[in-house]
Amino acid sequence: MKHLVLSALMISIFLSASVYARDDRNRYSISEAMNISAAKEKLNKGYTYLFGSAAHASVEDSHGEFMSNKKTNAVGKSDEFACQWAFLSAMLSFQDRIAKEGGNAVINIKSYYKKNEFVSETEFECGNGAIMAGVTFVGDVVTLKE
Repeated sequence: MKHLVLSALMISIFLSASVYARDDRNRYSISEAMNISAAKEKLNKGYTYLFGSAAHASVEDSHGEFMSNKKTNAVGKSDEFACQWAFLSAMLSFQDRIAKEGGNAVINIKSYYKKNEFVSETEFECGNGAIMAGVTFVGDVVTLKE
């Protein structure tokens, strides 16, 4: 009898956990994410991050296309706030890549969450779950003429 009760309890625990599982996709403002205080403090002001087909100076040198896939803990955070943190992590990853490649910008940035492309100059796509939030971006690291 103990084994039957224990088995029933374990099954109910596993089934109830799936009720709380989430895999939502939401879109948030790029401008708002770039203007949170942590982004203003950490992002190099000398680098340019351009989403979609935003206009830019002519490309002097192309260093390649790169991907940034970042996740963050979403527990106790709003979906938007968690996504802004994941966004910042991705931009910091691009910042490191710009420095490594000798460029000064990332252009043509597009969301690529779970290999689904979303292109916008004003919004990015983020995946929200019960405990994690994440973004994936693809962009071209370049040197723009000054």
